[in-house]
Amino acid sequence: MAGRSFLLLLALGATAFTAGCGREPSSAQKNASQGSGQSDLWRVYDRSLKEAKYIDLTHTLTPSIPVWKGFAPAKFAPTINPETKQPYAYAKDGFEATHYDLPTDQFGTQLDPPAHWAPEFPAIDELPATYAVRPLAVISIVAQAAKNPGYHLHRSDIESWEKRNGRIPAGSVVMVRSDWSKRWPDPALASETVFPGVSLEALQFLHEQRHILFHGHEPLDTDTTPDLEGEAWLMHHGYAQAEGVANLDKVPEKGCLIAIGYPKFAGGLGGYARYIAICPRDWKYGVSVGAVAEAPLPRSGKILQWDNKLGMRVRK
Repeated sequence: MAGRSFLLLLALGATAFTAGCGREPSSAQKNASQGSGQSDLWRVYDRSLKEAKYIDLTHTLTPSIPVWKGFAPAKFAPTINPETKQPYAYAKDGFEATHYDLPTDQFGTQLDPPAHWAPEFPAIDELPATYAVRPLAVISIVAQAAKNPGYHLHRSDIESWEKRNGRIPAGSVVMVRSDWSKRWPDPALASETVFPGVSLEALQFLHEQRHILFHGHEPLDTDTTPDLEGEAWLMHHGYAQAEGVANLDKVPEKGCLIAIGYPKFAGGLGGYARYIAICPRDWKYGVSVGAVAEAPLPRSGKILQWDNKLGMRVRK
């Protein structure tokens, strides 16, 4: 059922989110949501989002993940008590904490606000709250990239997608799947000059003709042109973009939503973002609410502890 639309009806009375099942809201459902003249999103959650499949599109941040050579490597360390000059420890303090030395906000899975290149446009903390949830379209260039590792998404690829799936919704997020991220976290990825990207032609079509919110891609740059013409155009025209996205091979081409989260650093020029695809309940990948322990969270048989070699906490 991945090809069926995943509908969100939130207009005053209509609050049935069908989760890809192709069902129209019943008369009782419509009437129940019209009693006060207001939409009741709790019904949307109970009837659809609760049973949807959730897929994480985010890489885990570690000190050794790929990062552009122009930025210093990240370092993790136990947080030091400023009075004792010793790390906090479970045994003596009852808790531990972590110090993160992150030399850049362009790290891992990201959300780039336009102020990254153009200071007259919004920084990460100035993005509107309406970025939170959007329709998600996934356009694959996996076959093209297999033949040409430097292939860039073209307008023709978008038009082919629309012939199969219908017009890309205005205000949606479009993710470009290339499977480049399957080699993550190989640090060598950050130094490669040939990788699948997104052409300026495609970006202009998506924004000016389809009026999307933003696009995302798996590599850490938008394109391989000498002056990064695609990213330059986006930033200088007030558009955000996602980079370093993962697990797009687990998401259908159409019919899902995407939840978008990121820290709200004042004047931030990049975001350590987390993207979650919310897909129909009959989709083959992902996990549903109630399928895993959430509250309380499960106790592990392995203890989280500091590993000096890895420079981070791991379970042993």
